[in-house]
Amino acid sequence: MTRSLLPLLLTAACLPAQLVREPADLIVRNAKIITLESPANAQAIAMRGERIVALGANAAMAEFTGPNTRVIDAKGALVIPGFIEGHGHFMGLGQFQRSLNLRDARSWRDITSMVAAAAKEARPGQWIVGRGFHQSKWDTPPSPAVQGFPIHTDLSKAAPNNPVLLTHASGHASMVNAKAMELAAITRDTKDPDGGEILRDAQGNPTGLLNERAQMLTRKVYSDYLAQRTPAQRQADARAEAASAFKECLRNGITSFQDAGSSFETIDLFRALRAENKLDVRLWVMLSESNDALNARGALYRTIDSEKHRLTVRAIKRSLDGALGSRGAWLLAPYSDQPDRSGLNTAPIDDVRATAAYALNNGFQLCVHAIGDRANRETLDIFETAFKTKPDARDLRWRVEHAQHISAADIPRFAQLGVIASMQGIHCTSDAPYVTARLGPQRAEEGAYVWRKLIDSGALVTNGTDVPVEEIDPIASFYATVTRKLNDGSTFYPAQRMTRLEALRSYTINAAQSAFEEKDKGSLRRGKLADLTILSKDILTIPDDEIPTTEVLYTIVGGKVMYERNAPAPTPRRSAPRP
Repeated sequence: MTRSLLPLLLTAACLPAQLVREPADLIVRNAKIITLESPANAQAIAMRGERIVALGANAAMAEFTGPNTRVIDAKGALVIPGFIEGHGHFMGLGQFQRSLNLRDARSWRDITSMVAAAAKEARPGQWIVGRGFHQSKWDTPPSPAVQGFPIHTDLSKAAPNNPVLLTHASGHASMVNAKAMELAAITRDTKDPDGGEILRDAQGNPTGLLNERAQMLTRKVYSDYLAQRTPAQRQADARAEAASAFKECLRNGITSFQDAGSSFETIDLFRALRAENKLDVRLWVMLSESNDALNARGALYRTIDSEKHRLTVRAIKRSLDGALGSRGAWLLAPYSDQPDRSGLNTAPIDDVRATAAYALNNGFQLCVHAIGDRANRETLDIFETAFKTKPDARDLRWRVEHAQHISAADIPRFAQLGVIASMQGIHCTSDAPYVTARLGPQRAEEGAYVWRKLIDSGALVTNGTDVPVEEIDPIASFYATVTRKLNDGSTFYPAQRMTRLEALRSYTINAAQSAFEEKDKGSLRRGKLADLTILSKDILTIPDDEIPTTEVLYTIVGGKVMYERNAPAPTPRRSAPRP
């Protein structure tokens, strides 16, 4: 060591620690911080780059505070690990933002009026699309109707020169008008496709309601219509939809989004956005492609992003049945309110078995949509058989998406097989008004949205919204999870409620674990990703009825404030026009 360096080193050694510690980029102080680690609570958190560098008392943050450190005074607000949307449809969220929102319609007349207004603004031949209607939630039932669904007559009158495609809230059925059926060549002689149903009146005429895979008859025509856009127009639309989805996620405190099924083309878009540093929310994506496509290209798309942790593709999505609301959920016994049907099997069992073999051999998780008790049993059987072919395979973390209605005999199998129940709390209270009618009280109590039974059996349960089926609102889903309270004040089998802490874990660390990401996400500790959400109220302690009034104050992703409730609104960007 040279004599000239010695005084400098001695001086540095004698300096206070805060003067030699590298400053943080962002500090949140005066907060109630729930870490889901040990220690469980803290007052302040410091972040540098993408990572957490310190947690502790307010005073401990002094050594991390530099001239360029941003300090947020939380004023006692609740800080939690960033919400992870455990099951949603990312591009579907963006598309929903740019179509007719039918969620709040209280009658079929409301919807046809909305369509008529849209038709006045549309060019002849331009498609009118919307989503979110649910016939079981209207104030008055439609008339005339078949199986509770309206007939297309008024819809066809509202838009005689425009094809109309309205997607059910569940996403598992669609209502179309005469023009759309004409373009899709749907007549009384059209046969039901495998795994689908064209609902018909007493005379055998199509009513306009297309259930499950029958939707593809009109969606193919709509896709062909969209394909007429130039490549530049298609890219601009997709980017605008993604931007809209990111904005909604951040506004609702979502820092990571588990996307329940995207194509190769959509993942190409995500890759491009990642290369441009435009993935504002971390994406974990399930591939949704045929077995032939997976065999040809699937391995090229498997991605575990260990660098920026913005995009991971390590799962495959298949669907075995439909939704309970449209009576497409596949049941072991017939529907109580329609004894002549037991739902729909939407994918051949052998086909899903082949997907399972591919997933095992190529390092993918398998995620299967299963809502009815028959679909859940078949899925667990497929998983169990696949696991036996590779007895040395461990910790596969395959998932059942929704797991809404399960036979009592199958509830313990989730924990026994190590299968994750990827559920959505808000579905329980949203569906509850008609669940008992569909299943009868005995089946509803035994196996409908049985979070408590699954948790007590040792299964890992996660949470989400299935957006755009429901609004991407984790506060609403959290409230449903801990109360199971309906709009009329009643509760739906309250014994199945989660505790507040269990519900928070289901939306954070459990969701991270379900994606092999618990080392980086889902809790707050030094070295983990600096993803956190700041809430206006303490959802762990306030009275139940105050939970829905809680607001997201800040959403922080990778140590960067991505949403701030009181921040000035940016100049709105003009979104690409729909074709």
